[in-house]
Amino acid sequence: MNAQATTRGHDDVTVPPATTSLARPVTPAARRSPVAHWTPGIAVIPAAGGERSEMAEQKGPAVGPVIESRDGGPDMVQLVTPEGERVSHPEYDAIADQVSQEELQGFYRDMVIVRRFDNEATALQRQGELGLWVPCLGQEAAQIGSGRALRRQDFAFPTYREHGVAWCRGVDPLNMLGMFRGVHNGGWDSFEKNFHLYTIIIGAQTLHATGYAMGVLRDDAVGTGDPERDTAVIAYFGDGASAQGDVGEAFVFAGVNNAPVVFFCQNNQWAISEPNERQMRIPIYLRPRGYGFPGIRVDGNDVLATYAVTTACLDAARDGQGPSLIEAFTYRMGAHTTSDDPTKYRVSAEVEVWKLRDPIARLRNLLARTYGVGQEFFDGVDAEAEEVGVDLRTRLLALPDPEPESMFEHVYAAPHPVMDRERAALSDYLASFEGAEA
Repeated sequence: MNAQATTRGHDDVTVPPATTSLARPVTPAARRSPVAHWTPGIAVIPAAGGERSEMAEQKGPAVGPVIESRDGGPDMVQLVTPEGERVSHPEYDAIADQVSQEELQGFYRDMVIVRRFDNEATALQRQGELGLWVPCLGQEAAQIGSGRALRRQDFAFPTYREHGVAWCRGVDPLNMLGMFRGVHNGGWDSFEKNFHLYTIIIGAQTLHATGYAMGVLRDDAVGTGDPERDTAVIAYFGDGASAQGDVGEAFVFAGVNNAPVVFFCQNNQWAISEPNERQMRIPIYLRPRGYGFPGIRVDGNDVLATYAVTTACLDAARDGQGPSLIEAFTYRMGAHTTSDDPTKYRVSAEVEVWKLRDPIARLRNLLARTYGVGQEFFDGVDAEAEEVGVDLRTRLLALPDPEPESMFEHVYAAPHPVMDRERAALSDYLASFEGAEA
């Protein structure tokens, strides 16, 4: 893959051959290896209309390869091109080659179903049935690839967008929608699914994941050689969250404690309305070097590459090699949430470029051209996904509304006088309406 320049999904987006690869499995040797530094003076290919990234305006000579501002660069691990061609990678072919055609078809099914119920949730919010929804449109490969790399005993800590990972962990989509409808506070047992409840506070889940991973160490569930016991933790967050203090603190604790945690950053290019250039001075995958552990950038729209890289990092964590960071280079095709209007801050031409890198179309092309998978399979998956979407709508609309006073039940673990007073005040207020039940 690195021997020649490649074009990824757009005629004018060309990546030169790599001279230094940072994409490698996490091994002790890799952790001691020198890392090439990114320099703010790097040259950037002008965007359409002659616009240039702010980074291109920095003083000083250009250093290293020329990288288009919205491309993953030569260090990005990719195993399937946007056109659906399987390409080789020396570090990750061994894992990818073990993935069967049946498993690839399973990845495709997962992504199609997740996109279908994600779109259904967006429609339900627009129709007033949900208070809010956080779409994952375009990020399905990053979530399914990483989610399917987890073992049963591993524990995942999501943000509020990891619907694909939740699907992989067996969470009923109705529970995800029910939270945004306001009928419950999460709806699934975190310890049954080994999947924490959604975290709304930006970046807080990275601290939770690190603390859990430190506990795994103390439970002697790392490096035993028992595949049923050795445990890894994965923490999901976005490029915007990478600027939060909580994330930096999690990196510190994970590094100094050699915690078995994989930090999985879905870099979808936008922190609501702020692009990468206004969030960071170096790429996210280089940042962990300052905390003493490695980082890897993977094509987040390539489900096979994401699976292979995540598998390697999780294996290393279970083996006692400590933390690592994966930057899944992807794109948020829709709004940040349904309260957001992305047309106010980004141009449609950028979205059109990323449509050519669509993760579902990419895997479909691979399956059809390389494995000879016929139309019958794809039609069957579409039909199943449609059934999931229709069933989800039916079950959501049938959910009973919660009693208003129930909002006070789980604020504290034990009865609390302030909650008691506020519950009584609300009850009196509701009873004051004409026709209220006595």
